[in-house]
Amino acid sequence: MSKADYPYPDDEFDAPADPDAPRGVHRAPRSAWSRWWPFLAVLVLAPVLAYGAVTAWGIINGTDDSPGTSTVDDGGTGDEGATDGTEEQPTEGETGETPVETEAPPVVEPVLSTPVQVLNASGVSGVAARQQAKLQEAGFTAATTGNSDGEGVTDSTVFYASEDLRSTADLVAQTLGLTTVTLSPEQAGDGIVVVLRSDPDA
Repeated sequence: MSKADYPYPDDEFDAPADPDAPRGVHRAPRSAWSRWWPFLAVLVLAPVLAYGAVTAWGIINGTDDSPGTSTVDDGGTGDEGATDGTEEQPTEGETGETPVETEAPPVVEPVLSTPVQVLNASGVSGVAARQQAKLQEAGFTAATTGNSDGEGVTDSTVFYASEDLRSTADLVAQTLGLTTVTLSPEQAGDGIVVVLRSDPDA
């Protein structure tokens, strides 16, 4: 269809375009501020957000390491420098004193040739002889027997005359199964005396 055959009158769309008029979308030039403000916003907001994240993390974990916080003095109750109220005792070598070593007394071996008299004060016949036999079997070479009224002695006792005979007297008591060993020169004379108030084998 040609324009001459077009049945409708011309309207504004049929008017020829102005060759001098601008075509397309045209915008005004952007200012410098509109170009730079997004970068400035990032520079300002990034530290603020980082600060907030650190603070929140410290609160969640029970510690607050954010700037501006202060630690309250607990009055010296911390672990550093704390004591339990007792003074620390100096260890060996700190006092400058040399410990004195106490020498143990020499061990005296029993002397099996020591005279040992076994006295029967029990009233039972043959008690002293049986205990004499035990001593001879243990190696004692000077064991003898006798009788006694047992005056002043309530329990079967091994008497010895001096401290140098203590180990021998202990061996006599161990051999006969007795527990009482007494230093008594009056009862023991020059050696060892065993007074039997009962039969050790009974």
